[in-house]
Amino acid sequence: MNAAVFDAIKVLLDEGKVPTVALTKSRLVKPVPMPVIIAAVSQYKNNPDSIYNFMKSQSQPDTSDTKTTQLDRIEQKLDRLLALLAQK
Repeated sequence: MNAAVFDAIKVLLDEGKVPTVALTKSRLVKPVPMPVIIAAVSQYKNNPDSIYNFMKSQSQPDTSDTKTTQLDRIEQKLDRLLALLAQK
């Protein structure tokens, strides 16, 4: 989904309105091709949760932060396993 169209749909949802092609187009801050608008609105109507999934994917932290967090968790698990082995 195009980010500009996503923002327009989100504004409409925040206002309590049902996104339509015309309303979405009126809320766009920059020109977007009509097929992109139609596809985004259709996607939303077929799966309203898709807008929230898109929101989550846009707000996920940088992958380097995720890798660091994963590395920290792996190190903690390794420390626990080594402690268990030392006890035996």
